[in-house]
Amino acid sequence: MLSKVILQANIDKVAKYFDRADKIVIVTHVSPDGDALGSSLGLLHFLETQEKTVNIIVPNAFPDFLRWMPGAKDIVRYDKYAEFADKLIAEADVICCLDFNALSRIDKVAASVAAAEGRKILIDHHLYPEDFCRVSISHPEISSTSELIFRLICRMGHFEDITQEGAECIYTGMMTDTGGFTYNSNNREIYFIISELLSKGIDKDEIYRKVFNTYSEGRLRLMGYVLYDKMEVFPQFRSALIWLTKEEQGKFQYVKGDTEGFVNMPLQMKGVRFSVFLREDTEKKMIKVSLRSVGTFPCNRVAAEFFNGGGHLNASGGEFYGTMDEAIERFKQALIKYETLLCE
Repeated sequence: MLSKVILQANIDKVAKYFDRADKIVIVTHVSPDGDALGSSLGLLHFLETQEKTVNIIVPNAFPDFLRWMPGAKDIVRYDKYAEFADKLIAEADVICCLDFNALSRIDKVAASVAAAEGRKILIDHHLYPEDFCRVSISHPEISSTSELIFRLICRMGHFEDITQEGAECIYTGMMTDTGGFTYNSNNREIYFIISELLSKGIDKDEIYRKVFNTYSEGRLRLMGYVLYDKMEVFPQFRSALIWLTKEEQGKFQYVKGDTEGFVNMPLQMKGVRFSVFLREDTEKKMIKVSLRSVGTFPCNRVAAEFFNGGGHLNASGGEFYGTMDEAIERFKQALIKYETLLCE
């Protein structure tokens, strides 16, 4: 049995909104990851069993290794079809905001969502949610937004309406947002949910292969280059840094998703408990920052204080507007600031 994490009042409101709606739009964050897509597609497949018209809108492209997910081919990209997306949002009876806590996280889609008259529902697991939805289901203690979608569907009494396709998407989101269940995944209820998803006929081993074992030759060569030339270890701080410029990404025919998981690699070294990956964005003039940690070190505090970001205790992200050298210097400042916690 699952504990009742979501307030019953919120369950009742969402059920009422869905029941009365004909057209529903699901929106998720910039550069959608496995959890953003898994939760969005999982909810879409459920709502389609309720005979609703549902569209998913994303701000921009998502990684190739997630394109196999059932329903992914019909996702509307705002950066390609803004006028069509604006029309869908304006006409929606309900707008579901999944896996983000602030309108700034959906970039150019934000203005349309803010102006829309449809009832808005937030379902998310990031800290400090902003107040822009009628219903806010925000639970940072939960491993993924996909897990919240499963809990929501079940609490509404619709477990039987979760299809195999929907279960595959929910499982993918849960798996990717916990690094294959290697962090933020000690709650035993996660494994009860996995058992229930398996009962829907999913092949979790095949899903793992589709997500983690379908990379290009360029990614593997880029990984070797990163480990040999672009990783610096700071043993006195039990930390490591990886960084990549636009030019370096170009040498290896970089495509979105090719650096997925790179930030986790230094944590395989004995004694390293904090890892940061700095990647110069090929589309925007800024540096994407990924942070990971093990144990009790709060990488989300570093993300918030030094890189305009946030996230979870062991997995966070941020952005830096400046040069790569300045970003590296900011990382070193963070090490000095957090030396005591790093060396506990």
